[in-house]
Parts: sequence; C-alpha cells; structure tokens
Amino acid sequence: MRAVKERIIVALDTDSPEDALATVKALSGEVGMFKVGMELFPRGGPDLVRRIRDAGFDVFLDLKFHDIPNTVAGAVRSAAALGVKFATVHASGGRAMLAAAAGSARGTGTTILAVTVLTSLDDLDLSEVGFSLSAADAAAHLADLAVAEGAGGIVCSAKEVEAVRARVGKGVTLVTPGVRMPGDAAGDQKRVVTPAEAIRRGADYLVVGRPITKAADPPAAARAIAASMRGALPEAGRE
Repeated sequence: MRAVKERIIVALDTDSPEDALATVKALSGEVGMFKVGMELFPRGGPDLVRRIRDAGFDVFLDLKFHDIPNTVAGAVRSAAALGVKFATVHASGGRAMLAAAAGSARGTGTTILAVTVLTSLDDLDLSEVGFSLSAADAAAHLADLAVAEGAGGIVCSAKEVEAVRARVGKGVTLVTPGVRMPGDAAGDQKRVVTPAEAIRRGADYLVVGRPITKAADPPAAARAIAASMRGALPEAGRE
C-alpha cells in the first residue's frame, strides 16, 4: 500500500528549471512525485526530467498530447524513454489516437493518463465549444472511451471521480487536479475540492500546485495536505 505522501503529486508550475529543482529539494521526504508540464518542459527538457528522477522521485510528464495517432505514438515513445511514471494525452483525441498512445507505452513502465475535462471548464464552457453533455457526463464518457482503448489512468476533477470510477472500475488509476485546502483561493480552477473530499470520493493521486509551491512553508503545506488525506482514509490505509 502506498504511503499517503506518495499519493501527492506536486505541480512544478514555473518556467524556471532552477526554481523547479529547488522545490524538489525542499520537498524531499514530503511527497512522492512531481509534475512537469507545458510551462516548464520547453525550458528544462529531458535533462530536468532526468534530474528529478535522479533525486529519487517519480515524474508525471503532463504535456497532454493531442494530435494524429502516429505523432502521438512517437511522442509517447519519447516520453517513455525518459522513464516517466505518467504521461498524459487528451481523451478527446479519439479512439485511434488513444490506442496508439497506449500501444507505445505498453511494456515500458509508463502509464498513459487520459485527460477528460479540464478543471478550468464548467458546463457553460463545454456548451460553448460544442459539447452537449455536462462536465460530469463528458468526463465519464471520455474516461470509458480511453480505458477501452488501453489507457491505464484518467485525469478528472474529484467532482467526477465517483461517476468515472463507476464507469471504469477499480483497476484504473484516477488522478485529480484542482485540489485546494479550505480557505485557499481557487485561482483559475472552477471545479475544486479539498484533499480529504477527493480521497473520500476515490481519487488515487492528487495533483497540488500553488497551495504547496506558493506557501510560506512548502514542506509544512505538504504535510497539512497529507494529514487531510489521511483523515479521509480507513484506518488500515493511514500510513
């Protein structure tokens, strides 16, 4: 069973590799994984991913690949060659793209996470881009599609976790962004929950950025989030 702190993924939302590595060092022993996304990767590149892994952490490469199947297959091969634990694709890329991504990751140790509906979008936003489904229904539908084509995990708001879990079953990893402690500003996220609520609803991993990285004391903030998560778990899982 994973320790609670290992279920916290810290989003390195910066364009500075030096700042990112300072955060990694500061949070040593407090979390299990770091997320490298579109703001940081163009500057830090593969070398930054390797340095985070060399420091003893797993890496979640969050580049949200969304292109024709052949291109995404190649992108996933490149990501897997870096040894990342998770790599993301957009579930809305369709069956062929999802299958190509999953095929490239198979046997590499990298799990494909399919992004369903961004936590910055609500029902109105979805309707404006042509979706007739609610955010919850769209997330469940896209998750079902992605898992059917071989994705090993899903990225979705905690508000959709229960509906997604009901569609995809227990063997699929659910990763939840948009997590905030009580009283924290939501920022540009629209569908947010507390760490405890995300765990109660069935999330496997929580992605947390600013509430940790912008805190006055990031290690203390990480410990507070872990404590919130721990309180939502059955006693047997409170390691």
